[in-house]
Amino acid sequence: MKWKVFGFRILMAMGPLFLFSPLGFSAEPAQTEQVKQVVALVDKAGSLLASQGKQSFPQFKVKDSEWWKGDSYIFVYDMDGTLLMHPIYPFLEGKRLTDLRDIHMKAFVQEVVNIAKSKGSGWFDFMLPRPGESIPSKKYAYVKSVKLPDGTMVAVGSGFWGQ
Repeated sequence: MKWKVFGFRILMAMGPLFLFSPLGFSAEPAQTEQVKQVVALVDKAGSLLASQGKQSFPQFKVKDSEWWKGDSYIFVYDMDGTLLMHPIYPFLEGKRLTDLRDIHMKAFVQEVVNIAKSKGSGWFDFMLPRPGESIPSKKYAYVKSVKLPDGTMVAVGSGFWGQ
């Protein structure tokens, strides 16, 4: 019985270390060329949004363009978690998606909002099926907050599927 109590105390003492350590939230992928390209793409999309606002959305929806190549594309949320633009899931545009969760119950849209509001930019990961598939895969996404010409703050992002 003493070991159970001791083990519980150790778990309670060590839990926060794992929870708040870089290992607990290691969502940033290794610094590969693909990672650098995603950051550059989001930065460029952010600049376009900052100058043209929502008028730039149609450009982001053109398949095989600089904004949408293969599995990587631009998406945009407002700071309440409402999807403003998504080339793969246009039927979800206008819907607040902060309660949407992956298979591990991670509220990944809320993560978009949290990163954009608290850090301005950053990486996160989540598990979803690739378009047209049913088995979830790990996806890394980078988001950045951007101020539109009308003063509205949005989160623009892109990502890639892990191996």
